[in-house]
Amino acid sequence: MTEPAEEKTEEAPRPRRLLRALLVASIILPSLLAIVAGSVFLYGKSRFTGQGPTTEKTVVWLQPGIALNAITDKLENASVIDAPLIFRWGARLSGAANSLKAGEYEFPAHVSMAEIVRILRAGKSIMHQITIPEGLTTQEAMAVIKADPILIGDLPPLPPEGALLPETYNFTRGTTRTQIIARMERAQKKFMEKLWPERAENLPVKTPEQAIILASIVEKETGLKTERPKVAAVFINRLRKPMRLQSDPTIVYGITKGAGPLGRPIRRSEIEKVTPYNTYQIDGLPPTPICNPGKASIEAVLNPPDTKDLYFVADGSGGHAFSSTLAGHQRNVENWRKIDREKEKSAK
Repeated sequence: MTEPAEEKTEEAPRPRRLLRALLVASIILPSLLAIVAGSVFLYGKSRFTGQGPTTEKTVVWLQPGIALNAITDKLENASVIDAPLIFRWGARLSGAANSLKAGEYEFPAHVSMAEIVRILRAGKSIMHQITIPEGLTTQEAMAVIKADPILIGDLPPLPPEGALLPETYNFTRGTTRTQIIARMERAQKKFMEKLWPERAENLPVKTPEQAIILASIVEKETGLKTERPKVAAVFINRLRKPMRLQSDPTIVYGITKGAGPLGRPIRRSEIEKVTPYNTYQIDGLPPTPICNPGKASIEAVLNPPDTKDLYFVADGSGGHAFSSTLAGHQRNVENWRKIDREKEKSAK
């Protein structure tokens, strides 16, 4: 008796099953990867544009030549960011990785990484200021520049007297003292180049250098901006006569050489001594400026008012009394002496 034949179940060939699995995977895996990638992107974007970790204003200094990785490290060390990888990728994807600028930046509390990139791309560093007051000698101006805590580097050789334009100058951290002084010299030169062609006709000063010398004397004679044109007119009128300038500040400069104030009254012997800077004893101008004059004094010398005044003396109010005659001047001097005596009495 023959046994019945066993029923055979047909199985799908292995290659077909593998093909089917690959087909399913090719459909599902990209979708999963897209979901994961999208989730990562959305998370990264959220972190990149969301609030940062710093709870207060924070200043960070990024030195010139610094690269993206070093910038990231600096920001992380300052606790301005806490996701350095996201910051780097955000900077790269936004196209800003190679355009982040060095400088000193103040970041607000909770600043986002996106805002940090915008700030660094704009390059709006913190601006510092240095002010050189009008009437400082070059040595005094250099002392101010040397003492500034933000400027870097040593002082260059001493510029000539009168070569700096007194002004307030803005600068960023990393600026050198040499650069600031060079800016002051360029500013003075540029200002003179503009004003010299616009000067009044028939002035007794024949060169820009002579104008700066006279302007420096005007600067030292009065601290009132409104008086500088009148003081300039007196000296212009004296040079035209010609009369000696008879300016006390020139004697002081000849004694101190610009190192600072004299610190005492001028002695009679110093008034009578013939020196290049004693305008009681020499004709015309001294050989150099006696300080760095400001714009108002330079303008006053180049375009003085039309007056006949030849004399001025302190009037007791912080200004001066002007006169065109010696008799009028002597009356003003006597009035000043009377005021001075009364001050001495009230001080006792």
